[in-house]
Amino acid sequence: MVKDVEVGGPEFTTKDYQDPPPAPLIDPEELTKWSFYRAIIAEFVATLLFLYITVLTVIGYKSQSATDECGGVGILGIAWAFGGMIFVLVYCTAGISGGHINPAVTFGLFLARKVSLIRAIMYMVAQCVGAICGCGLVKAFQRAYYVRYGGGANELGDGYSTGTGLAAEIIGTFVLVYTVFSATDPKRSARDSHVPVLAPLPIGFAVFMVHLATIPITGTGINPARSFGAAVIYGKDKAWDDQVLNII
Repeated sequence: MVKDVEVGGPEFTTKDYQDPPPAPLIDPEELTKWSFYRAIIAEFVATLLFLYITVLTVIGYKSQSATDECGGVGILGIAWAFGGMIFVLVYCTAGISGGHINPAVTFGLFLARKVSLIRAIMYMVAQCVGAICGCGLVKAFQRAYYVRYGGGANELGDGYSTGTGLAAEIIGTFVLVYTVFSATDPKRSARDSHVPVLAPLPIGFAVFMVHLATIPITGTGINPARSFGAAVIYGKDKAWDDQVLNII
């Protein structure tokens, strides 16, 4: 097995991977490339689909469990919906935009100099707009149930303090972003190149696990676009009051 060690003396180094150069802070040339706008569109569409499927799942579960305590998919099913959609959408968009689908991921990659400032800002705008449109579609199709069952908005659970909710969101977001960095590490990509599905799988599974842990606490944000889009369309004071927990 090839290892990341020096071979044949200090002047020779053999690696089975190559670290990409840091992205420029501001890259005006990006604005002239179609691939840049295609990536923005991909982030918009992916976030729209993510919110559409997941919020529909949340509302469907609440409407079914309201008449039957054992009805609906339960918290486990909701967690699978979020994790499964992230897996699918990251797999579909990784080659186009990098498959961020989350402003927290985009911001983390920007701090690590993986994307430029211009691309980071445009991605986050596209993600938030896509989230709003996705929730808007849910409200259009489920108007009778949307407001009655909370619109899929993140709210602090009964019995939990603001500090507890904030800590849950910070730790959950860290788990997700840490997994993204690990799964997309160039060293890992080189050694596991024979498994092209590897990166989306742990990312989706991380989302699934975090949702299992924090749905009872905050409804699980870990994605500012998801929380913001649901709050905009739902429009109730409680959802907006708890936004501070979900901007992490």
